[in-house]
Amino acid sequence: MMSTPPARPAETYSPLYFLVSLGSGGLVVTFFMWLMHWVPHPGRSVPLFEDIVAALGTGSPALRVAIVAAVVGIAFYAFLNLKYLVWNLRSYRAWQGSEAYARLCSSNAETQLLAMPLAMAMSVNVCFMLGMVFVPGLWNVVEYLFPLAVLAFLAIGVLAFRQLGGFLGRVLVQGGFSCAGNNSFAQALPAFALAMIGVGLAAPAGMSASRLVAGTGLVLSTFFLVAAALIGAVALVLGLRSLMENGATIETAPTLSVFIPLLTIIAILSLRQNHALDHHFALASGGADRLMLLSQYLSAQILCALLTALVLVRLGYAARFIVGDETSPGSYALVCPGVALAVMLHFWLNRGLVDAGLVDKFSLVYWLVSALAVAIQGTTMWVFLTLNRQHFCCNFLITKRKFHF
Repeated sequence: MMSTPPARPAETYSPLYFLVSLGSGGLVVTFFMWLMHWVPHPGRSVPLFEDIVAALGTGSPALRVAIVAAVVGIAFYAFLNLKYLVWNLRSYRAWQGSEAYARLCSSNAETQLLAMPLAMAMSVNVCFMLGMVFVPGLWNVVEYLFPLAVLAFLAIGVLAFRQLGGFLGRVLVQGGFSCAGNNSFAQALPAFALAMIGVGLAAPAGMSASRLVAGTGLVLSTFFLVAAALIGAVALVLGLRSLMENGATIETAPTLSVFIPLLTIIAILSLRQNHALDHHFALASGGADRLMLLSQYLSAQILCALLTALVLVRLGYAARFIVGDETSPGSYALVCPGVALAVMLHFWLNRGLVDAGLVDKFSLVYWLVSALAVAIQGTTMWVFLTLNRQHFCCNFLITKRKFHF
């Protein structure tokens, strides 16, 4: 008797579907950038509910439209972020007892499991953004929330290291890692997860009024930053060697873009740490320093984007997996670089060019760069919603499914 194929690709579970939650959380951040850089919030590093309400009452018509669009976008994608996180956790629990889980845990793809702590860390960040945008008086109790956030990120960090330790313990003791099958940057996913945890730990460092809380955030975020950098460097070298020898495969080609979001996360982590050092320890960095730092990260991201685009175009990836009939959970990896570039452009413009005095805020050049960031954000939203329609809507024509990242 022939088995009935799944009505939706997502019914054949893969831990890479945690990237759906991650991507929607990233889109929350892109909308929050509008509020952070366009809404006045004097005396604070981030805008709060009170700042948003004040800007709605006194801002220009264009600013009011932007605020409403940002708030709606944040609410919509935050809902998707939490919805798909819950869906993944339930699906993952059921999938753990399957043969597919056992096969994955005996292959290179075991590091896909770290998509779980990656998505969980993003969701904690999303909850904080929801609080800042929708909860009045949050700043009155925020000092009580920062220690809880540190504990939450540490718990996620323990999970991430347990999963990573299971993989490394297996391959370093038993062997079996396929270098020929590592012709991608898939092994950088653990670095991405650890960096996301690190940037969450850096938030109390950059925003807390307590020297102790800020110092704790500085130390802990530095640990995860170093861990992410080391793992990312190893993954880069191993992946490039295999790519040069074996060439890229179309199913894993999106992983070539993983260093774009990783660099954005590290850049934000560094900015938060620098703010903490300035505020609590009198080690200030100026606008020119931030401009150079962000320009270096952005330059590396552009190079990664060009390399990824070159490979994807030659493989014809978009025609098959974005607008075509084939599906792969790994396609969601293409949402992250779009989010990362949009966010990085906002920081490069506001914390780099504007702070260094090269561009006047709200000038023509300012809005041109902002428009580029918004255009990248819009394209990323289209990719995300297109993939969701393919993977989560019934009766979509599927000719082939790939689940290895």
